[in-house]
Amino acid sequence: MKSIQQSFNLKGKVAIITGSSKGIGKSIAQGLAEYGAKVVISSRNQEAVDNVAEEFNNNGLEAIGIACHIGKADQRKELIEKTIEHYGGVDILVNNAAINPIYAPIEEAEEEVFDKIMDVNVKAPWLLSNLVLSSMKERGGGSVINIASVEALHPGAGLGLYSTSKAALLMLTKNQAKEWGQYGIRANVICPGLIKTKFSAALWQNEKLLNKIEKSLPSSRMGMPDEMAGIVCLLASDAGAYMTGGVYTADGGYMIAG
Repeated sequence: MKSIQQSFNLKGKVAIITGSSKGIGKSIAQGLAEYGAKVVISSRNQEAVDNVAEEFNNNGLEAIGIACHIGKADQRKELIEKTIEHYGGVDILVNNAAINPIYAPIEEAEEEVFDKIMDVNVKAPWLLSNLVLSSMKERGGGSVINIASVEALHPGAGLGLYSTSKAALLMLTKNQAKEWGQYGIRANVICPGLIKTKFSAALWQNEKLLNKIEKSLPSSRMGMPDEMAGIVCLLASDAGAYMTGGVYTADGGYMIAG
């Protein structure tokens, strides 16, 4: 029987993390790499992913950078093909990249904006997961971790379409878990609360709004990107071997506030 410490070991595992040149994605990639995984840093900009991969390698971690706009079919395919070509397969996929180009009431959004949000936040994770399926099957299993949001569980002002896309990601994850369990593949979804990233800057840079949010939270503060890495390492490793189809919040108590 493995010790608990050993069960977190990811040595020999290959992990792709989308949207990992900064913020939550970068912190997740670093956590997985620190536990021994070979990580693929991916975002739209090749220079950005190369810089992160170089930083990781300089710190004794194993990483390569592969640029990918997850909204584009050819680039999704290339991301998986290049990873398999370089590392031989895929064991862990973290669908972290997402967009929210609008902060407004749902009736004010254009149809094109809806399509764009759904393409990147729902369709891309579905198709990327499908693309790694055969490699995970060959390797006897794997872990798909989708990054959603507390907005998937609780409606907030001005984020209606984003919330809708993330709610769809929850059900996608549950279906992946149900259908792919027979192959030893687990799928789970994490719902972060307000985390200090460039993505959420519109919220935390508004001091009045931030104070209001923080006062309502049991933790009395917003989260930091590196606080999302631990739960991903658990779900990616044998320490979380019996966890599949789960929805996990990491939100400082947002879902029980007020």
